[in-house]
Amino acid sequence: MRNVRAAGDSRHARTGKDGAFYSKDGVLLATVEQFTSNVTWNNAKYSVLGDAQEHETANTFSVSLTMSQVVVEDDEFIIELMRALETQIMPVWDFQGSLLGRNGSEERVIYRDCIPSGQIDIQNISVGDVIKRNWNLFVNRPPKLQSLLGIDAA
Repeated sequence: MRNVRAAGDSRHARTGKDGAFYSKDGVLLATVEQFTSNVTWNNAKYSVLGDAQEHETANTFSVSLTMSQVVVEDDEFIIELMRALETQIMPVWDFQGSLLGRNGSEERVIYRDCIPSGQIDIQNISVGDVIKRNWNLFVNRPPKLQSLLGIDAA
């Protein structure tokens, strides 16, 4: 079927300003300038006797979450991280990533058992910039899709 919508139809474009992260209880933790969740597949390679072609089969996968938080409504989020540095008890978070469409539709994905992974900004500042904090998290349970963005009105 042919796509009858023009690629440049700005009514359906996403601005990148419509992302938010919520706690598992639905409390807004962070408005985000950008966030990305990725899945990495780690397949097992094998070869079959008499076949020169190498093959792969599914083995493991990992999910990571990276976000650039606009520092506004983040008190509890950063407090938990700083407390973990003192107590050395790793924080574990459940998030809801939300992308809001211009037509009222929403794409929402649940990320459970997320832990800090890699580098996380505690403080940073640059001249003329909004203060942002970068977070890198490892997701220990498969993400769950709650709803999808739609082109037609919701």
